Amino acid sequence: MTGSSSWRALRRWLAEAVESRDRPAFPRLADMSTAFDRVIDASREASLLESTASILGWDQETMMPVGGIELRSKQLAQLARMRHELFTSKAMGDMIGSAEGSVERGSAEAALVRELRRDYDRDTKLPSTLVEELASVSSSAQHEWAEARKASDFNRFRPWLERLVHLNREKARCYGIPAGGETWDALADGFEPGCRAADVERVFRPLREQLTGFIDRLMASPTKPSNRFNETAIGIDRQEPFMRLVAEAIGFDFSRGRLDRSTHPFCGGSHCNDVRMTTRYLETCVNDALGSTMHEAGHGMYEQGLPSSWIGTPLGQAVSLGIHESQSRLWENQVGRSRAFWSWMAPKLPELLGDAARGFSLDELYGAANIVERGFIRVEADEATYNLHVMVRFEIERKLIGGQMEVADLPSTWNRLYREIVGVEVPDDRRGCLQDVHWSMGAFGYFPTYTLGTLYAAQFFEAATKAMPGLEAGLARGEFKPLLTWLNSNIHAHGRRYLPGELCERVTGKPLSSEPYLAYLKGKLSPLYGL
Repeated sequence: MTGSSSWRALRRWLAEAVESRDRPAFPRLADMSTAFDRVIDASREASLLESTASILGWDQETMMPVGGIELRSKQLAQLARMRHELFTSKAMGDMIGSAEGSVERGSAEAALVRELRRDYDRDTKLPSTLVEELASVSSSAQHEWAEARKASDFNRFRPWLERLVHLNREKARCYGIPAGGETWDALADGFEPGCRAADVERVFRPLREQLTGFIDRLMASPTKPSNRFNETAIGIDRQEPFMRLVAEAIGFDFSRGRLDRSTHPFCGGSHCNDVRMTTRYLETCVNDALGSTMHEAGHGMYEQGLPSSWIGTPLGQAVSLGIHESQSRLWENQVGRSRAFWSWMAPKLPELLGDAARGFSLDELYGAANIVERGFIRVEADEATYNLHVMVRFEIERKLIGGQMEVADLPSTWNRLYREIVGVEVPDDRRGCLQDVHWSMGAFGYFPTYTLGTLYAAQFFEAATKAMPGLEAGLARGEFKPLLTWLNSNIHAHGRRYLPGELCERVTGKPLSSEPYLAYLKGKLSPLYGL
């Protein structure tokens, strides 16, 4: 048989397996030479449905007319159910089992099969009805969240969030609570393998103490950078081509991706050759769009750096959201907020952004990129306060999923924690508990990966500067390729071959630590604030 007829045979057999779950063994197709080949083809078949859903999700957030939401929810639900049933069929389990005995221990192929086993074992614990309902409800909930956010009306979104919390508690129960853990852990493991709330808390507690003390000193200092550039109005018609230029300059390949607008910036798509990212714009703050664009471009370049030869398999996927976040935070902060970046950018601003961007010194531009302010919005937060925003969300979703808190209490709890942790009075729901899209997507257990990613980013960048002594001088000349190449070879190219902690030690020579981040942060901000 030809390759295409072989794929058709496999698809036909897997479709039959979905209807007959007690089929005794996978088919022995003579033209599929090895068990590993068979499981790769099956993995890619299931991933086609998932990647199709990703494109529909991107379209919903960027281009779909409002009237399309009802049918879109059904489309996404059906795709989620079909993918789940295909991937969790007994045929797939048999193929994985056979492949486990056919790969060399310690090889990339062995890691691929290991990760398929992990995914299969998790997914088979979920009934198709729950997977379908979660996809349908979250699609509708994202629309309702956006409308509630516009109106700053939590009560409009509340019934949808209550359904999503209930469904995610049920999802966690299906997965099973890890020994010695809690309900939240079962969900977090899907975003960051092995992540446990107790471990997160052990990292967050001392980090919070160090950050709040440092922020207090920054705020009390009479020396502060100029904020004039951030207060300068620049039209969105000038900002859009500027953001595309920056994304392309640092390495995002627009022949394999695109940049659009959305309410909440994100990066999606279907595979390394079709990456969809979005940003948002404020006329009164170019740095808001710049930070968002460089952040999402970091995600996008990770996706584009994954090996195309492994599309549709774990080796063609990011290892975790913490590692994914490290790439976006690194480009947004270690690069985008650096003096080197602004040395390169400063002379170009008047030509790119018009007369409004004329007359700013390098010190002003660099200072404006590093203003520290206690604010309401996570995605607008500076490097010093950002992780405090994450800590609020972690505490809330841990209690929501664990049943120690009701959805109705979200606004009041949110506002109290913002007073206690961030140090601000939240004025309304739009700038409070409705600012993030994640919970409307059903993504509970996600938020700590932002802080883990921040810590990974500092540690990776420290390793990169040691490996390439002239790196920062090159950034000041607009030479971004060496850094991207280093990230490609050390992080992106491995896909899910190594677990997050293992990858960190391979790249940096030591386990994840907050020390590189704190040293980097204090080393940069202290001189700017005269400390």
